[in-house]
Amino acid sequence: MHEACGVFGIYAPDEDVARITYFALFALQHRGQESAGIATNDQGQIKLYARQGLVFQVFNEDILSNLNGYIAIGHNRYSTKGTSRSSNAQPILITQGKEPFAIAHNGNISNAEGLQQELAGHGYHFHTSTDTEVIGNLLASYPGEGWIERMRYAMGRLQGAYSMVILTPDSLIAVRDPLGTRPLSLGTINGHGWVVASETCALDHIGADFLSEINPGEMVIINKNGIKRYQIKPPQKALCAFEFIYFARPDSTFNSKLLYSTRQAMGRRLAQEYPVEADLVIGVPDSATVAASGYALESGIPQVEGLIKNRYVGRTFIQPDQRIRDLGVRLKFNPLKEVIEGKRLVVVDDSIVRGTTTPKVISLLRKAGAKEVHMRICSPPIEHPCFFGVDMATRWELIAAQKSVEEIRKFIGADSLGYLSLEGLVEAIGLPHQELCLACFNGKYPVPVQLEMDKFSLEGAVEQESELSEII
Repeated sequence: MHEACGVFGIYAPDEDVARITYFALFALQHRGQESAGIATNDQGQIKLYARQGLVFQVFNEDILSNLNGYIAIGHNRYSTKGTSRSSNAQPILITQGKEPFAIAHNGNISNAEGLQQELAGHGYHFHTSTDTEVIGNLLASYPGEGWIERMRYAMGRLQGAYSMVILTPDSLIAVRDPLGTRPLSLGTINGHGWVVASETCALDHIGADFLSEINPGEMVIINKNGIKRYQIKPPQKALCAFEFIYFARPDSTFNSKLLYSTRQAMGRRLAQEYPVEADLVIGVPDSATVAASGYALESGIPQVEGLIKNRYVGRTFIQPDQRIRDLGVRLKFNPLKEVIEGKRLVVVDDSIVRGTTTPKVISLLRKAGAKEVHMRICSPPIEHPCFFGVDMATRWELIAAQKSVEEIRKFIGADSLGYLSLEGLVEAIGLPHQELCLACFNGKYPVPVQLEMDKFSLEGAVEQESELSEII
């Protein structure tokens, strides 16, 4: 499961904004590894450089030195809408309006296809397959003057999730959709500049001070006249629960609460809901390490590192040969045999989506000598697809939509399996149930969506059980 991007923006005269953006994107690299890009404002002219690859692969000293200016926006991409190719790298330059601007966004527009067809019918050309360009051309199509009315028009047409940054010839603009599905934070830097970022960890890395979250439905405009905040649409609040479970870094803060504490609370609740007699607790690194510590603290079972992660196995454009591909998760994890041999293990992970990785992890642990493996998942079963910017799966691919918990336990080869309850998750997050998007667990989407299970009815998906088993 992957998130769909990290965004950053900075307005800071007398600062090297391209270099600051570069380091902020480093801090947000976990949110997207397919492409990276930076756009700057150089005396009213927008300069942009975006390519496929990780941040350090895309930029070098020469490129950064040519991205001059005092305003910049940056983007890390993982594709959900639009294929993985260089032309889809963001930010994207929009030139079909009254003034050019660059835009980058995190999320997913569920009605993008219909809007694109409408805009194309009015003569707007599309050079990418991303919904970001749809947003940009929708903004450019508004006939009136001023960004406030332009954004009010766009918010009235867009359905889905979008936390975005926009670079105009004289301003930095940040916008969060009325649902607030994806996070976006505002901060100050060096006493005279402003920054916005998907997560507060990016502010920490560049020495910025957190000011506040940008509210759902809010638009922030920063230019020579200072900062102005406008509540364009009333907030509906449906923050994605997986930001708390998996996507965001544990050193980021949401709703004035450190995610490290939230994930530890998930682990504690798991131990209360699914206790078991065991010798050791291990977390599947890195996303479940904190939750594992919570399970260990609550249960009194010691936590150890039983799996070592190769942190340099990232996305690559060099395809492995079949022999290397067959090694599967061994490329990513290596078990510590002397630590786990003969032990009863509680293995904590963040989620089970398709069921492709978990059986391999359990197999690794058993081959290393684990006596028992008890899986504990710090999210409820994922039974429904996401339409708000998470590359998850279609419903027929989701193992929990096709199998019971007991069937999943047998399939993955665990001695026992326990999922955190929905009530336990909400309690650990510490927000009211109605302020979270929990659709992937309960199917209750915050706005109407066109279910993409349309190709496969649920009955048809069940009939394809054998095909699913081959895939996973």
